[in-house]
Amino acid sequence: MGVNITSMIAQSTMDISLASPLLGGISPAVFMRRYWQKKPLLVRQAVPGGVDLIGRAELFNLASHDEVESRLIVREGAQWSLRQGPLKRSALPPLKQREWTLLVQGLDLHIPAARALLDRFRFVPDARLDDLMLSYASDGGGVGPHVDSYDVFLLQAQGRRRWRIGPVRSPELVPDVPLKILANFEPEESFLLEPGDMLYLPPGWAHDGVAEGECTTCSIGFRASGRDELAREVLQRALDAVDADAAANPAGPLYRDPRQPATDAPGRIPLPLQAFAADAVQRLLRDPAGLACALGEVLSEPKRGVWFDGGGDADAAECTGMALDQRTRMLYDDRHVFINGESFRAGGRDAALMRRLADRRRLDARELTALSADARALLGEWLRSGWLRTTC
Repeated sequence: MGVNITSMIAQSTMDISLASPLLGGISPAVFMRRYWQKKPLLVRQAVPGGVDLIGRAELFNLASHDEVESRLIVREGAQWSLRQGPLKRSALPPLKQREWTLLVQGLDLHIPAARALLDRFRFVPDARLDDLMLSYASDGGGVGPHVDSYDVFLLQAQGRRRWRIGPVRSPELVPDVPLKILANFEPEESFLLEPGDMLYLPPGWAHDGVAEGECTTCSIGFRASGRDELAREVLQRALDAVDADAAANPAGPLYRDPRQPATDAPGRIPLPLQAFAADAVQRLLRDPAGLACALGEVLSEPKRGVWFDGGGDADAAECTGMALDQRTRMLYDDRHVFINGESFRAGGRDAALMRRLADRRRLDARELTALSADARALLGEWLRSGWLRTTC
């Protein structure tokens, strides 16, 4: 029987200098210095006995929901098939059938125990933390040898899975299959993970996990945005802010050319107009505060498909604490706090408490009363939007 992870929620603040059983007796600070994005780490009994996040029937039911991202992978000899969710129970193979896997992404968005487990990895910045995926596999199930572009912790929840790992020597993929399976995987090490064991892999390490009997595995994954992709998202968000300013102040500078002579080449773009456009772009890029604000909004955007139902009564917030909803993403920089894709300026004591809310994901009643009236009103709006929840 695995550990009930809801009883293991970390303290309000994490001491990153203390040795952690989760990391094999080293501190988060040492782990990040020695292993993060550098080399694999095997931890025996990172969570003694494994974890019980969700029952099998409940997991299958969750995979049938439209708002839950799920995939079914089935292997029959050399043939692989992939089916995207939602997946009704009738779409899943019989339990006794070998070599099939159900992947349920973003379990932390739906199961409080999964969110609590994910929180134990917050020694990595939230801006990098992605989600917790749960893999259910029948005997022999897996997704084939592959390589990820992001860091991952593979925590064995229940059952046993054998992992073979090694550097990628040949990037060629198996042709004509719906998965990115390495054609020439050459493992260097092999580990059998029991419930509670965990394997950390940096980006670029090939790995192949095969269930030995029925098993479930938690994958704690991290964001790894490409440079061009991040540039597009940040610039688009910055342009949206420019559009909003233009709507509020339509009398912005216009292109003027009082010295434009008559032309016998009307199809040619005038050089002053090119310079005017280049200056407009450079002004956007020379605004580090605006770009930082756009970045925070992009990084705090909820995962695709997330929506919030209405929250509680803001009037009740005066005598109770508040906690971020498990789906809420909240970050901050030196000037702003960001929550679910929106940015807010904060200063002084309000800024310190808002940052504490982002770091600890909760404020107690005493801390709430220390906020200004405007800040409490803002938290009331977040509460009504479902971004926050009241706590007792």
